[in-house]
Amino acid sequence: MKRLLNQFQNWKVTLQRLLLAIVAVLLASQTLASPANATSVYEIPDLTPATWVFDKAEILSRLSEGKISSDLETLARNTGYEVRFVTIHRLDYGETAQSFADKLFERWFPTPESQANQVILVIDSQTNNTGIRTGAKVKEVMPDEIAQSVAQETVLVPLKQGERYNQAFLEASDRLVAVLSGRPDPGPPVVEDNIQVEGTFATPEETKSSNATFWVITFLVVATIVPMATYYFYLYMQER
Repeated sequence: MKRLLNQFQNWKVTLQRLLLAIVAVLLASQTLASPANATSVYEIPDLTPATWVFDKAEILSRLSEGKISSDLETLARNTGYEVRFVTIHRLDYGETAQSFADKLFERWFPTPESQANQVILVIDSQTNNTGIRTGAKVKEVMPDEIAQSVAQETVLVPLKQGERYNQAFLEASDRLVAVLSGRPDPGPPVVEDNIQVEGTFATPEETKSSNATFWVITFLVVATIVPMATYYFYLYMQER
């Protein structure tokens, strides 16, 4: 019996070490997998005058992208205000759509003079988080409250109704063009009572934390229950 218990203890320790090693590998893969496909600010091409939409996430139809580009080009020609839409599929770890927008804004427009008439709207399609950055002269005709409403309501409401990216960006373009052209702000989309306006999409950190926690708990439970079940099984067999 003593020999059997010693063998069982050795087997238990080996199993626990193996399960802990598997957990460590899974956690490492969770940490490394996301950055592998993440988009860096420096992967966005240099700005060209004729480019208004950078659809790196490939979520817009050609028809929608063409209409948005045409409207934003006309806005720039008539008012001097320039708006760019940027879509990406995944952010670097620790990055947010807003921090990405800020960094890209500074990269494309490095001086206060070049920033003054500019607007950049960014969306991360993995989490549907948005960020917007505007220049000093833009703020004179479009306050930050309206800019944030465009990013957080005009864009996000259609996405909560079924990830309607084309509708979201077409409506965002129409609203920005109206405000920057000096027309009355049409406001955010009308939301039914059963639709939440506040963002409810999980962040990359929440998603990764949830997945990692699930696997850690699962393996720890297995590492505890399996040895105990085996131990009681051996005791039962010895008593027979």
